[in-house]
Amino acid sequence: MAKADNLRVNENIRAEEVRVVEPDGDHSVLSLDEAYDIAADYELDLVEIAPDADPPVCKVLDYGKYRYEQQKKEKERRKKSQSMQLKELRFRPRTADHDFNFKLDHAREFLEDGDKVKAYVQFRGRDIIYKDQGMDLLRRLIEDLQDIAKIDQPPEMEGRRMTTILSPHKNK
Repeated sequence: MAKADNLRVNENIRAEEVRVVEPDGDHSVLSLDEAYDIAADYELDLVEIAPDADPPVCKVLDYGKYRYEQQKKEKERRKKSQSMQLKELRFRPRTADHDFNFKLDHAREFLEDGDKVKAYVQFRGRDIIYKDQGMDLLRRLIEDLQDIAKIDQPPEMEGRRMTTILSPHKNK
């Protein structure tokens, strides 16, 4: 087997003595030839896990299976790190009840999928005189979603927008 993932396998191991961890959990310090013999007895590979240790730590295991499991863990880790996205919902100060409920349902879906929701009320032209209606709208949204969401950023004005950010509860 070749050197991959910065791990030395079988004949690529260069140390004279190694600490061998067997599949049953036993470990001992042996010469490299004795370690090869143990790996051959188990019909598995000798993989250098900790090359910087003194002596280097080698494990007797199925290298192909080990690489597969490591790749699977890495893929899962990447998936978890990318899973949360920021979804945006736009309202106007005089958004009708039906439209509000429709967007509320979308916000609920986004939060249940594990995404953050940024809801904002866009004020255009003379709409800016309806700041209180915008605040009421966002407070109503927060109140309706409090069972599945927590507030990351309370409603506040950013230029001609009033914005709030909600994220899903951790216990989901």
